This record gives sequence, structure tokens and C-alpha cells, in this order.
Amino acid sequence: MSLIKSISGIRGTIGGKVGEGLSPVDIVKFASAYGSWVLEKTGNGKVVIGRDARLSGDMVSRLVSATLQGLGIDVIDLGLSTTPTVELAVPLERAGGGIILTASHNPIQWNALKLLNQKGEFISAAEGQAILAKAENEDFTFAEVRKLGQYVALTDYIDRHIQHVLDLELVDVDAIRARNFKIVVDAVNSTGGIAVPRLLRALGVEVIEEMYCTPTGDFPHNPEPLPENIRDISQKLAKGNFDLGIVVDPDVDRLAFVNEDGSPFGEEYTLVAVADYVLSKTPGNTVSNLSSTRALKDVTLKHGGQYTAAAVGEVNVVDQMKAVNAVIGGEGNGGIIYPTSHYGRDALVGIGLFLTHLAKFGHSISRLRASYPNYYISKNKIELTPEINVDKILAEIKQKYSKHEINDIDGVKIEFEKEWVHLRKSNTEPIIRIYSESASEATAEHLAKKIIQDIKEVVSTSMI
Repeated sequence: MSLIKSISGIRGTIGGKVGEGLSPVDIVKFASAYGSWVLEKTGNGKVVIGRDARLSGDMVSRLVSATLQGLGIDVIDLGLSTTPTVELAVPLERAGGGIILTASHNPIQWNALKLLNQKGEFISAAEGQAILAKAENEDFTFAEVRKLGQYVALTDYIDRHIQHVLDLELVDVDAIRARNFKIVVDAVNSTGGIAVPRLLRALGVEVIEEMYCTPTGDFPHNPEPLPENIRDISQKLAKGNFDLGIVVDPDVDRLAFVNEDGSPFGEEYTLVAVADYVLSKTPGNTVSNLSSTRALKDVTLKHGGQYTAAAVGEVNVVDQMKAVNAVIGGEGNGGIIYPTSHYGRDALVGIGLFLTHLAKFGHSISRLRASYPNYYISKNKIELTPEINVDKILAEIKQKYSKHEINDIDGVKIEFEKEWVHLRKSNTEPIIRIYSESASEATAEHLAKKIIQDIKEVVSTSMI
């Protein structure tokens, strides 16, 4: 069993003893801390909640709702929803915050409480630490019987979210309808199965093949939308009867496409393609995290903008986007953040923008993919023993490559002429994650192996 408490929320596997898994006691304790923090921070006794379709969702939702009511907080429950839908609902409902009950791309046994501030954005590191401290110290006081919070269920917010997408100036419904797209959707039996087909119909897509779109929470495959996990939709597309495939994760904040021949468009290139379209209409700056493809930088420079890298994590990307007034940004995991809409990863907004781009492009999705610089990212890790000082190793690697451009806002990223490598330590394990990118797959792999060998040499030298 696993339980991970972090500044962004609490995440764990269902079952087990208190403190070892995501037990009802842990859920109530953490919801109490968050609710108390909202009341102190904002004075606003209203919180929006929503959940993905995973099997434990209803149980977790009822625990969270009752706990917030016990604090005197009014609960607005969107029920089966998406992460970006809850993010949009918080300011629209003038709430003090929001909780999304989802473990995102994690497998079926996991669930989590993801925490939002009153803007509908993820809480900051400092705010997360304050909530963790409240939970640890059990620093909360519950309401008297006549001051308990009220509960209301709102079931129309996915429709309101879809209308929000349709109303975006850069989403051209007429252009999409005119292309007569035939689209396959894999929503991993979660809430994307409600939202995505409904959005596509609103966009004028008449032929929609639904795969795993019944929100039972019984995931038919690993829910992370990586090429090795989406073989079923790839095989269906390979038969040649559809224009493209759309894949979302359980809470619908990550978006991946599949080409008409069944080959992956590439999750890293979701943001690249959407940014290309947005920048063509509204020139400006872009942001992604340090581990995302450099193709976004290439596209940004092509349109006359400036690209900036942020530390890994949505909240860090959002902060950097605000700092440089970015018109589009996100993460290479298929996360689109479009500030004109809201500061959160949103697959529905991404679909609207991408399909408009593809419709106006006038050719196949595979030709669109071929129009972008082709890079390969190699993802590796090296496991170390607990007594090894990971920070010291990263410092040694930084010194070894000091003649190259170095970014150390989040681990160590080394920029070479046409390649980069990014080293990040795990917050929970003695592991260094090593991402490398090059125009050549073999070069990306070679670069990763070279850095791993460097790390091993540093470790062996420090132990002499």
C-alpha cells in the first residue's frame, strides 16, 4: 500500500492501514485540513468538488463532502466531471477553492485529492505546506450543529465547459464541421467518455467511434496515454476508416492524438501543434517544462515569440506563463494551458484548438505531424542506495559540464548544440530521472547512457 503526501495534495492506494494507504481516516483528516485552510485563507465557506470515474470515487467523494459540511462549508458537487471542468467552476461559483478527486493517470487502485485555490488553479508550494502542517497537527475545528454546511449537486457543468470551448474565438466550429472528420475516442472508461464525444458532436463531428467511453472506472488498459498503452485504438485506426484518434487520461487534463494510419502523433507534439496554431493567430511567448521537447521552442521562434522553460509541475508552468505573459503553454505530457480560457491543463480546450488547426491545415494529421521538427526523447532513471547524497551527485555533474549552458531551477539540465539532457531527483526515492532529447533516437539514447556512466563514476569516486 502507498500513501504520498505532497504540496499538491494527497495520493494513495485504496485500502490498508491508516497512514499506509488512502484510508477513510486519511481522507477525512486531509479534507479537514484543506477545508480549514480555505476558511482561514479566504473566509469563503464554499468549495467545489468533482471526480473521475474510478471505482473508489463515490466513496471518496462522500467522505470529502461530509467532512467539508462538518466544517461548516457548503459543498457544490459536480459529480462525474473532469479536472479542468472543476477548475472552471470554482471562480464561476465564487467558491473559496476546489477539490478534484482523481489520481489522474495512475492505475485503478489509486485515488487522490488535488487541491485548487479560489481562482481554480492548483495551490502553491507554500499553501500546500500549510495544509500538510494542519493535517499533521490536526489543526481544525468543526462546526456546531446549526452551522453545518449545505450540499448541492450540479450536473450541467460538463455542458457549460463544452459551451465555453465553443465560445473561444480561435475555435472555428464551421471549419471543423466542413472537414467531416471521422474520429475514434479512447476515454479509458472514465469521464472523458462523457465529455469528449459530447464535445465532438457540438463541434459538428458526425462520425464518432467510442472506445472505452462508458464511465465505469474499470480501466481496460493502463490509463496513461502513452503509445504502449493505446494499442487498441491504434489497431482500429490502422484499418484506414478514420481520420484520427483522440485519447485522454481519466481526469481529462492530458490529451494525445493518433494518426490516421494508427501511428502515434506523439504526446509531446500535442502542445507543439496547438501552440503553432495559437501563435499564428495571436503571436506571443510560450512556456513548457524543462523535460518537454525543444520543438515548442522552434515553433515559437518561427512565429517571432520567446520560449521559456519552467520547473516540472503544472503550478510552476503556470507561474512562469504569468511572468512572461505567455499566450500558450503546458507540458509535454499532452497538457495544454491556454490562458484565454483558464490557467489549467485542459484536454477539451486542446481538442477544440487542435481540430480547428487540422481543419484549416487541410491535409491529414500525419502530414501535420510531419511539418514539425522531429525529436526523440529518451526517458531513463538510475536507482541509488539511500545513503548516497543525490544533491552532491547533481552538483558534480553540473561542474563536469560547466562549459555548456546549464539550467538548475529543477535538477540539472545541460544544453548541447542540438541535444539536451535533464537530470531530476525523486522526492520520495533515491532515484535520478534522466531525460534526453535529440533529432536522432540513437543519439538521445547514447547521451542518456553517457550521463548514467558519469553518475556511476561520481558515485564510485565518492565512495573511495
